[in-house]
Amino acid sequence: MIHRRLRALAITCLLALGAAAAHAQAPSGKAVLLVASPALQGLYARTALVAVPVGDRYLGFIVNRATELRLGALFPDHPPSAKVHDPVYLGGPVMSDALFAVVKGNPGAGSLHLFGELFVAAGTEAIDRIIEQTPNDARYFAGFVGWEPGELAREIEAGYWIVSEPDATLFFRPDTGNLWEELVKRPRTQAACAAPSRPSLSVVTA
Repeated sequence: MIHRRLRALAITCLLALGAAAAHAQAPSGKAVLLVASPALQGLYARTALVAVPVGDRYLGFIVNRATELRLGALFPDHPPSAKVHDPVYLGGPVMSDALFAVVKGNPGAGSLHLFGELFVAAGTEAIDRIIEQTPNDARYFAGFVGWEPGELAREIEAGYWIVSEPDATLFFRPDTGNLWEELVKRPRTQAACAAPSRPSLSVVTA
């Protein structure tokens, strides 16, 4: 089995977020594609993220930050990990030492629905099953991005992000090297992503 301590942290976080979503009084919005403004500097410069509402918060993954690491190198004692061809992606700075897998279809316990047919798995059994049975039908992320209530809309209003409809294929694109350049040239279409009472946003970096 791959690193259970890291995955235990990941699944605890996901289950807490899922519980928050289940008890939310109203949805906070819908999934959005966030493309960094050309003027945005720092950690999120030239990034593209898919963000989804979880209760009154948002959770997302950077989809165009491939690392040089492969699962086989990260988990040499787990032979099935060597079957994964693509590199691990940096999903974001929150829990960057934990592994997440985005897949099409519900992988079962220890997972959270993103949008459409996409789910993110963090549970040990779910990720091990994905790696062992369909290793290259998932995209693997280290960490994620989180937003506190109202933070994301404020960042959008400040011009940090270009917002449009999310595309599930972005999670599985073989080469994301020029993805930001392509997306930033697309026509801009705003998408609703704020809490029902009022829109807002700011990135959680710890």
